[in-house]
Amino acid sequence: MKLDPFNIKSKLNTSQGEVTFWNLNKLEQSGKKIKHLPFSIRILLENALRNFDDFAITEEHLDTLLSWKPAASDKDIPYKPARVLMQDFTGVPAVVDIASLRSEAKRKGKDPSKINPLIPVDLVIDHSVQVDYFGTNYSYQKNVEVEYERNRERYQFLKWAQKSFDNFSVVPPGMGICHQVNLEYLAQGVIVRDGMAFPDTLVGTDSHTPMVNGIGVVGWGVGGIEAEAAILGQPIYFILPEVVGLKLTGKLPAGTTATDMVLTITELLRRHGVVGKFVEVFGPGLDHLSVPDRATISNMSPEFGCTVTYFPIDDRTLDYMAKTNRSSEQIELVREYCQANLLWRVDEDLIQYSSLVELDLGTVEATVSGPKRPQDKILVRDFKSKFEELIHAVHGREYIPIDQREVSRWYAEGGGQENPQKAQSNTEVEYETKVKNGMKTVTVDLHHEKFELYDGSVVIAAITSCTNTSNPSVMLGAGLVARKAREKGLDVKPWVKTSLAPGSKVVTDYLEKAGLLDDLEALKFHTVGYGCTSCIGNSGPLPRHIAAAVEDNDLVVASVLSGNRNFEARVHPQVKMNYLMSPMLVVVYAIAGRVDADLYNEPVGYDPNLEPVYLKDIWPSQEEIDEISRQVLSPGDYQKSYGEIFEGNDIWQNLESGKGEIYPWDDSSTYIKEAPFFKDISVDVLNPMNIEGAHVLLKLGDSITTDHISPAGSFREDTPAGQYLNKRGVQRPDFNSYGSRRGNDEVMVRGTFANVRIKNQLAKAEGGFTTYIPSGEEMSVFEASEKYQEEGTPLIVLAGKEYGSGSSRDWAAKGTNLLGIKAVIAESYERIHRSNLVGMGVLPLQFLQGENALSLGLTGNEKFTISGIAEGLKPSQELDVLAVSDAGEKRFKVKSRLDSEVEIAYYKHGGILNYVLRDFLKNE
Repeated sequence: MKLDPFNIKSKLNTSQGEVTFWNLNKLEQSGKKIKHLPFSIRILLENALRNFDDFAITEEHLDTLLSWKPAASDKDIPYKPARVLMQDFTGVPAVVDIASLRSEAKRKGKDPSKINPLIPVDLVIDHSVQVDYFGTNYSYQKNVEVEYERNRERYQFLKWAQKSFDNFSVVPPGMGICHQVNLEYLAQGVIVRDGMAFPDTLVGTDSHTPMVNGIGVVGWGVGGIEAEAAILGQPIYFILPEVVGLKLTGKLPAGTTATDMVLTITELLRRHGVVGKFVEVFGPGLDHLSVPDRATISNMSPEFGCTVTYFPIDDRTLDYMAKTNRSSEQIELVREYCQANLLWRVDEDLIQYSSLVELDLGTVEATVSGPKRPQDKILVRDFKSKFEELIHAVHGREYIPIDQREVSRWYAEGGGQENPQKAQSNTEVEYETKVKNGMKTVTVDLHHEKFELYDGSVVIAAITSCTNTSNPSVMLGAGLVARKAREKGLDVKPWVKTSLAPGSKVVTDYLEKAGLLDDLEALKFHTVGYGCTSCIGNSGPLPRHIAAAVEDNDLVVASVLSGNRNFEARVHPQVKMNYLMSPMLVVVYAIAGRVDADLYNEPVGYDPNLEPVYLKDIWPSQEEIDEISRQVLSPGDYQKSYGEIFEGNDIWQNLESGKGEIYPWDDSSTYIKEAPFFKDISVDVLNPMNIEGAHVLLKLGDSITTDHISPAGSFREDTPAGQYLNKRGVQRPDFNSYGSRRGNDEVMVRGTFANVRIKNQLAKAEGGFTTYIPSGEEMSVFEASEKYQEEGTPLIVLAGKEYGSGSSRDWAAKGTNLLGIKAVIAESYERIHRSNLVGMGVLPLQFLQGENALSLGLTGNEKFTISGIAEGLKPSQELDVLAVSDAGEKRFKVKSRLDSEVEIAYYKHGGILNYVLRDFLKNE
């Protein structure tokens, strides 16, 4: 029986029959002020009212939501999402954890089959395809075959889970990216369950889950740890957020794209400061934005730093639902429910926001972002002039501009044919370094074809990521750029690795229907797979001759991608400059072959008659894009693709998997291992103790992302993870990636803090190294951790601002736990990683305002004692720290970032799942 403290439970006649709902309008009529609340807060309020039980969700929680004010709050609120979205990289370890809970429950004599997801979970396998093959019509098939070879065991495990768990479905490989599938198919706007209607809400184990905010669904990215708790019936608690109002006016000018808009907004909101806040979009500019345009903005929420970027439901939302083949009954339900329950986009002027940011869309210009961060906006017209300072910032190298015309003419005039005798029959590639126009260049000679690489040469051009492949306007625009370039006789440069990785098969369908897939393929943008590729580091290797030229000559080469992430070493470890841009510009820069071209004044290239071709010659008008959109987009495309979404290909259908309530763990497996966190857990919890005599494992600066912390991408044989696999008979070609081995804690702990670009101030070498303080010896972070743990020495991390920004990587917290790190002391945290640290029993601490490791004179060589823990923890309390070294003692205070009583409980239990398991063991 649902409790109803305000007596607002009501009936509503809808296209799907009579339903019950928690009536916010009735609450408004009773004197509570609801219409001044942002729409996203109204949805959180409805969620708490509907799930109110006066235990996990209390009257104080309801009062906190009803009393929302624009000023910040320090009170926590609960959130019980209607469903959970997972991708396979984060999904596999989550499923491993739930399967491990079952195993421990059985060892304790309990019924393991009672441990199941309590709400629907959709896992989309989209993170495992890698661009090994490209530029050919067999690229897709070959990449799929290799994907299954590498991941067979993981996929068998997921098929077992689908058969063994209730409320758990799997979208097989090759069907699309989870966020695009969510936007185009899974999201319903309003859900009816057991006769009750309520807003569609979710959390996802990927930081770009907010993309679905574009269709009016509240959802955000969490770590796998929080998601598992939600799956097992626990509310997610977080501080009641401020809501920043983003007011959009005007409309995008001709020649600009939704990508230009979102990169502009990314820089704007980062500068305003929205970390940990909600953003809600309003204003007359919304009337000119389609749902894909809105979703492009929402997708980049983690790049802003905010939790959600919410767009209220309106007529544009329903138009999109119709175009994507939602049923007419569902569309009417959304209209009826939202209009009856104060969730329809009206009366925007009544809403109070914590702060306001305004953007006139008419001021947006063609934009890229990079080379290291999504918020580092560069106007295309300024790109060449800024390149000198960019190359210096990345590499410290002096840059002397070259004449782009000379490079293009050199290549057009047959520069690749000179000196053929240099390539010997038994040599695949040769190259020589020289100075050209005052700048170092590398001449590559491959099979009698020569070309020159420079700093700034584009070696990866990837149309990828749900951010933009969900938007037909920019995808059809990219096809039109390719068509016009092809008509002008242009081609991509031979050193560019091209790829097209759509977010769903619908994209391929409409590109084929428009005849534009042929044009893209003519420029070697062949489909390489349906999934996250370059955005998450699955770019695959550079061609050997390019890789050798870059490595041996220390070139600073570039990637261009239509994605959302460009952090250091993320796209490819050999590519130091990475730029986000629209799919249309990706094609243009692939043709130009370098990123420092002045596209507004220099030719993009030369046709076969050596006539210059400029950007304006190959750039389509918005009218052309709109016309072809009307011709090729139809609900039938979505019906066709999503009608078979759970079927998979023949390989998936023939994949063998067992069935049973307990997974048959294989000790020899290097992919799937039972999680170590729950084995032989005590039924009772012990009070936590003070942290005494701790050494610093890493001393880090600002903006350490979860990419720096969490294992991601490929790894070498000489790394701790590589050595582990070698000892178990796994050879280098079969290493796969860290992401694919997230179900094996032995591999993952060895890859934690092992990013090749991480800069630990306790080590001279860049990468995953540290100094073992007792001996002064420099070694890998993992080796030092082993030594400390053998001695029983606790460990801490010192860090700067924005610690843990980036993707919601649960292994950034799990690996931290397994390395023996008991606490992190940072200047500030990004929301997800702080929460995940708590969820794994690691204590997040924050320097007091104005203080940091430098101001306190901390070198990292001290021994630390953190006291006040054993005496009893309170939310956000101050704790005492003593740092002792040969130079003397330093005492200072830090703020505990256990922000609520619930987080304190999780910390005491050693993590959120330990808390859930103990509750199950006591009550089952």
